[in-house]
Order: sequence, then structure tokens, then C-alpha cells
Amino acid sequence: MRYRHLFVCGLIVGCALSAGAAGAQTPPVTEPLTLEGALERAVAINPTIAAARFRRLASLAGVDVARERLNPEARIEIEREAPTQAYGLAVPLELGGRRARRIAVGEAGVLTSEAELAQVIAETRNAVRRAYYDRLIAEARRALLDELQALAIRVRDAAQQRVDAGDAPRLEVVQAELALAQAQNEATGSLGAVVAARATLNALLAIPLNAPTPLAMLLDAAPPPLVDAALVRARAASAELALLDRRLDEQRARIALAQALRTPDVTPEASITRGQPEFATGWRAAVAVAVPIFTRRRAGVRLEETTLQQIMAERDATLARIAGEVTSAVAIADAQRQQFLRYRDQIIPQAVVVERMAEDSYRLGQTGIAAFLQALQASRDVRLRLLQSASDLQAALVDLERAIGASLP
Repeated sequence: MRYRHLFVCGLIVGCALSAGAAGAQTPPVTEPLTLEGALERAVAINPTIAAARFRRLASLAGVDVARERLNPEARIEIEREAPTQAYGLAVPLELGGRRARRIAVGEAGVLTSEAELAQVIAETRNAVRRAYYDRLIAEARRALLDELQALAIRVRDAAQQRVDAGDAPRLEVVQAELALAQAQNEATGSLGAVVAARATLNALLAIPLNAPTPLAMLLDAAPPPLVDAALVRARAASAELALLDRRLDEQRARIALAQALRTPDVTPEASITRGQPEFATGWRAAVAVAVPIFTRRRAGVRLEETTLQQIMAERDATLARIAGEVTSAVAIADAQRQQFLRYRDQIIPQAVVVERMAEDSYRLGQTGIAAFLQALQASRDVRLRLLQSASDLQAALVDLERAIGASLP
């Protein structure tokens, strides 16, 4: 888990370093940005994804290298005996299908690089989703604290009216002003969270960090998929499993190449000789064959086969881990959704009613400022817990998407 957090942090830092230069070349965001629009923009111009695309270009160049044939060897011999001169040409031959196996390894490497790119895209999309909802939560918290600040001003004004009318002591105004100062302080602190969340999202989208990026979506409570559906989705579309599958294919191609390398090298050679007493020009033919005395290259085959077994074991372990993470994430997301819906549909309406009743009661002189402030504090805590439950729900969905390794079904 720590390594994934380090990846996200590194992803954000890398994007932040290049966002200043990239932002001048990317079109500004003027329309409200939806989550789908943010994901599409990230896939199109995110610097990390752009860098990962070069891996495929390098793999394609590797295929061209694998297609190259061995160069012939030209030889000139000058001796103090007949024949005094010899001009030879040796042409190495690749037997055992080496060249075809080498090309197959290169082509499998291209597929592996494409799987690596898909994994980077999936991780970047997951980071964008997390940053998008973090900013939504931060802005919602900022709006709520501004609303509570306005409510604290109304409380202070109501207390001042009661004091001016002689219905309450001066202490109530002091208590109301203290509550207002606390509300103002919390509202000021929430502004920093909004700026930080905006910078994180803008960095992932290659937008200048301080650019105002309006968001279009609202916090929702979409139900998470069932465990069976999520597991099927993970097995079929996980970028991590797909990468391991491509690595397995590449490793099998490497085993075939290692087996082909066991075929002895053969080098035919033809020479023309000059300077002989019997005739002016002669010829000579030879064939060089590597004799497998010191090594038969079995160790190379065992190395590649052991590596294949390692990758297979790694895939089995990854599949088991993904199954556990998906099952856990679905359970957490479902519980967080129920909690969010209960806050939104039941607790918050009741808290608003209590808040209004407490304000009316205080204005009518039926209760004191202490009971009014206590009711407002309880309403404030409930509203903030609603935002926290929404944040926990979105975090659980982001973790579920990361565990699946692809977008949610």
C-alpha cells in the first residue's frame, strides 16, 4: 500500500514539475469540468502518460534491431609462404530459427510495453478520480463553513438585539462573538485545502496550478458493484494482470530463443589465394562450427524457465491479492454508502429542523444563548460528518477502482 501512495505522490510531483510548461500549450478549461472530461483530458495530455508512450516506441525499435542480420567478415592474409596472399569472406549463419525467435521476443516486448502503458493510464485515471473528488469535498466543506459563518453572524446579531432590548446579559454577545470568530477561523483554514486540492487536480491535467478550473459534478452515492461482478471485472480488465500476462508471453518467447541459441554456430568461409608457383589464382573453402565442449547453454534455458515460473507465481499471488482487495473494498464502499445516505436523507433534515427551532426559541426568549450555541454546534458537527462520510465513500470507490485495475463497471 505504501508503494502505491509513493507512486501517486511521484505522479503528482512529476506532473507538477511539467505542468507549468505544458499548461502554456494546452487549451484553458473554461466550461465546468466533469469527471469524464477530466479523465479524457488526463489520458490525452498527462505528462506521465506521454512519457510512458515512448516505451512502445523503444520496443518497436527493439523489433527492428532483432530483424537485423549478422554482417559477413572479410579477411586478407599476407604470408611469407605460398600462397603469399589470401582474400576470404566468411558469412555467419543463424541456425535453429534464432532470428525468428529473436523477432518474436521483440514483438512480445511491444505487447508488454503496451500493457505497461495501459497500467500507467489506469493508475493515472485512478489518481485523477481521487483528486477530483478530493476537490469536490474541499469545496463543499468550504461552502458549508461559509454558511456556518453566516449563521454565526445571525446569532451574534440576534444576541445583540436581545441585549439592546434588555432581555439578555452582555455575556451572550461575547459568547456569540466567540462562536463567530471560531467559524471565521475554520472558514479561513478551509481555503488552503481548496487551493491544495485544485493544484493537485490541475497538475494531473497539465493545467497551470493556480488556474481556476470549475467542476460540474455533484457528490452522489452511486451503488458499488456486487462482489461477484467486481471480481469478474478485475479478472477480465485488470491492467496489472494484463501486464503480467504479457510478461508471461514475452518470457515464453525468451525460452524459445534460449533453446534456439543451443544450436551450434556455423560460419562458411571462401577464400581466393594468390602467389602460388603452380598457378596464379587458387581458391579455398572452409566451414567453422562451434563445438559445444565447455558449454551447451543449458544454464540460459534454466534461467529463462525459472524466470517464467517466478512470473507465474507472481501472477497467482497478484490474483489472490486483487480478490481480497476487491472484496474488502466492496464491503467498505457499501457500508460507507449506507452511512452517507442515512446522513443525507435522515440525520441532516432533522438537524436543520433542530437548528431552526433553536434559533426561533432563542429569538423568542424561551432559551438562553448556551442552548442555542450547543444546538448550532451539534448541527455543525452533523453537517461536517456528512461531508466526511461522502469523502469516505468516494475514497472507498477509488480504492475499489484501483483494486479492480480498471474503471468501475
